[in-house]
Amino acid sequence: MIAFAQNLKSLMGDMSISQLARQVHIPQQTLSRYLHCQREITLENLCKIADYFQEDIDFLLGRKDY
Repeated sequence: MIAFAQNLKSLMGDMSISQLARQVHIPQQTLSRYLHCQREITLENLCKIADYFQEDIDFLLGRKDY
């Protein structure tokens, strides 16, 4: 979970949590909990975020470095 949160924060750059939440159709509170490692991400939401950033799921989860 920590690797995912760090990678997502990096990809977000200056984008706010609310902006990303609107773009990927995930509740803001849920996205915030992912970023603070308070909740494990669902496969459905992981795919939404990967598709939005056009990134590999393995990269997001910290299983591969690029």
